Amino acid sequence: MVFQQFNLFPNMTVLRNLTEAPVTVLDLLRDIARSTDITMLCVTHEMNFARDISDQVLMFDAGRIVEAGPPEQIFGDPEQDRTREFLSAVR
Repeated sequence: MVFQQFNLFPNMTVLRNLTEAPVTVLDLLRDIARSTDITMLCVTHEMNFARDISDQVLMFDAGRIVEAGPPEQIFGDPEQDRTREFLSAVR
């Protein structure tokens, strides 16, 4: 996130100012996913979030899909070495 103007919340620390939007943006998306039938396409490196809200997960490498499936399969027993490498690096 890059601020265009320094309109920070004066009652928050620098860290809280930097993390408030992403934490709030994830909570909001989680609420939308659980309470509506809206289809969302979300690109993220937040694997716990992806596991939590997804019906289908796609793993990309160099712009190509290398694996696709339900979160239980992708996170629990991935078929591709690239998927296993990525997941072990971000855990």
